[in-house]
Amino acid sequence: MTDDPVDLDTRRSAEGRIAADIRRHSLKDFEADQRALRLRQEELEVQLLAQPAANWHEAALKAQYLIRRYSETAEASDARRQELIERTLGDLARLIEEDGADR
Repeated sequence: MTDDPVDLDTRRSAEGRIAADIRRHSLKDFEADQRALRLRQEELEVQLLAQPAANWHEAALKAQYLIRRYSETAEASDARRQELIERTLGDLARLIEEDGADR
């Protein structure tokens, strides 16, 4: 028995090699997108932490961001919590819109 790795690509058909290449490139693209998203989130969070909200509108926007981030966690996957999150985000969006119409 040998410890040398087996090159599976040599055992695949041409279509199989193409499909494997597509999967590899798709994964690389996905990982790059995830890295870019994390970087943008970090930049936004630095801005959000830079100073306190100047008014109710800014505070509501920060709350929306935090609620959306929480909704992505495993802890928030419960159906009842998802419903609460959606309703709260809807309430905040409505209040923000009403506040903007009053200005």
